Amino acid sequence: MSRIKLELPELFSFHALIPIRITDVNYGGHVGNDTILTLLHEARMQFLHSFSFSEMNFGGASLIMRDVVIEFKKEIFYGDTIKVFVTIANFTNVGFDVYYRVEKNEDAVIVVAARTGMVCYNYQQKKITKVPPIALAKFSSH
Repeated sequence: MSRIKLELPELFSFHALIPIRITDVNYGGHVGNDTILTLLHEARMQFLHSFSFSEMNFGGASLIMRDVVIEFKKEIFYGDTIKVFVTIANFTNVGFDVYYRVEKNEDAVIVVAARTGMVCYNYQQKKITKVPPIALAKFSSH
């Protein structure tokens, strides 16, 4: 079986600290794979908020997830605090990629590597739209 190998950028411009709650843990005793995506979503929201943006207001457009790649490297447990590093790259006319490097408990050991492909979206028109110039200007250097 071939494996996904995600190449992460060297530099990350932001990080969020997220404590793992008991509700994040599955019957296997560790954070579930479905929960990882919600933790990435939380980190992405904090990242956008640090630039006074959100997924519903990304400089005049909304954001919608096009795809996701998650590479699980080590388990995460109840009581751990994860440090989710976030950066943005690969802008196109209508979207970009958000990269995540997840470490736990100050060990600097990567437990998850991930990427979400995001596209700008107009919910009123129900169609993909261009990246707003103000968003491109703010994020193109990150």
